[in-house]
Amino acid sequence: MSAQTVLTLINPQNGNLAFKIFSFDDGNYFDHIQRHNYHSMILVTAGTAKLKSGFTECDISKNALLCFAPYQPFMLADAKGIKGVSINFHSDFFCIYKHHREIACHGVLFNNVYQPPNVLLSETDMQNLFALIEQMKTEMQNLDLAQHELLVSYLKIFLITASRIKVAQHSEAKNKVEVGSEPFILQSLKDAIEEHYKTKHSASDYADLLNISANALAKISKNHFNKTLTDLIAERIIIEAKRELYLTSKAVKQVAYELGFNDEYYFSRFFKNNTNVSPKLYRDTVGFARAEA
Repeated sequence: MSAQTVLTLINPQNGNLAFKIFSFDDGNYFDHIQRHNYHSMILVTAGTAKLKSGFTECDISKNALLCFAPYQPFMLADAKGIKGVSINFHSDFFCIYKHHREIACHGVLFNNVYQPPNVLLSETDMQNLFALIEQMKTEMQNLDLAQHELLVSYLKIFLITASRIKVAQHSEAKNKVEVGSEPFILQSLKDAIEEHYKTKHSASDYADLLNISANALAKISKNHFNKTLTDLIAERIIIEAKRELYLTSKAVKQVAYELGFNDEYYFSRFFKNNTNVSPKLYRDTVGFARAEA
């Protein structure tokens, strides 16, 4: 990778990465597990690869946008002729949690328990997103007043555009699902997890709530989400835990209690098993009490 293909902004307060855009023309950069303390987006322009991210595994090719939240593990295996552009941004630079109502990408592009982290793009979509990338590149080399504000504006437009594309695709997919019991059960399951994840942590709890056998619910979850029901519940708990650790100064013990864990140390083990970092390290490297600052 040549130096000319990389543009990076560093946070002057702590020396950490704030915002970065780089081009790549082979799969070597992503051929091993990536696990960063910032958001990553990869726009694939050519080639093929197998995306592995947590419990998700799928084939990708050109005209795909891949989106990963902080500490979400991912890699591109078996890459052939892969090319594209990657955008990285730290939550200190732009916080999707705080700007959720403006851009609505949290739960769409990032931290989506039920969908893979990739978006399929048309040629027009690609052109629009690349136009924004070029504007961001130009601004990154411009040291004039309000550079940060303009970059954030371009990034917001990029995220909103990508979110709209994914929502439209998801809506079309829902319309193509045949009418039957499983779509209703799937939505009921998602609603139940959303309502009860803080108090009900076992798969059997949700089988009882939905009046369906645990085995049948497990099969439905695996067939439609390629994840176990336990994985779905755990991921939803982790998303909320990350939000609390990022946005508030609550003690880890309090966060644990509010998420249904009576033992702080059990919660810490649960968090680390699912993210590979401790709650404290996550808070220290991704964010701390930003909403209270």
